Amino acid sequence: MNQKLFPHIIIMSEYYNSQRLRGLYDPKSDDPFKLSRSKIDLFLECPRCFYYDRKLGVGRPPGFPFALNSAVDHLLKLEFDIHRANGTKHPLIEKYGVDARPVAHDDLDKWRHNFTGIQYLHPVTNFLVFGAIDDLWQNSKGEYIVVDYKSTSKDEKITELNKDWQDGYKRQMEVYQWLLRQNGYKVSDTGYFVYCNGKKDRKAFDGKLEFDVTLIPYKGDDSWVGKTLVKAHKCLNSGKIPEANPDCDYCSYIKAINSK
Repeated sequence: MNQKLFPHIIIMSEYYNSQRLRGLYDPKSDDPFKLSRSKIDLFLECPRCFYYDRKLGVGRPPGFPFALNSAVDHLLKLEFDIHRANGTKHPLIEKYGVDARPVAHDDLDKWRHNFTGIQYLHPVTNFLVFGAIDDLWQNSKGEYIVVDYKSTSKDEKITELNKDWQDGYKRQMEVYQWLLRQNGYKVSDTGYFVYCNGKKDRKAFDGKLEFDVTLIPYKGDDSWVGKTLVKAHKCLNSGKIPEANPDCDYCSYIKAINSK
């Protein structure tokens, strides 16, 4: 490309390339490598996609942002924060008879932030693992309870996480439980999903969307997290691109395109 004719394109191209290469894994570096909860899940989904993303800087195409889900999350946080400030139980907690109340913590705002979250430097791998929680409750035993908000619109009533695609939700909660424990906190094995299901049986929209809200308990097991980090570390330190997960739609698409 002619730099004199298209200087702005050259500059923007160089900018985006530099941005893309930031934060990639370098086996020679002694600096802690930031690894988010979602990237751990990416490794479990497909080691090849993980390797391309975190080492080579070639990520999967981004999905569309779920702005409506984000709005629900924001409003739920405001609602539970009222009870946190007052030291009271939310009506949903009362309804399900849960021994818990929203708890205040000096670091809660940081733990909720997407780019900081709650962090732990894993000494075996030098990964700085982090993840942003939605909410934090506490029971009468003084145990912290991880709470995650989910929103959707399904015809059936949602009372349990029994779909294969919901396994990622469970792993998400277990990573948060693991992070809290690694920071020295006493954490309940049981976390909760505040699940908001948009109602579609109303006669009209009338400028509002109503939800059925259920509280779904989940007993987590975070014993897999440390082992997975070691495997992910080995993957990134390998000089060979790993095999794709046969069930990975992205890799299957690339394979099909390249076979033409």
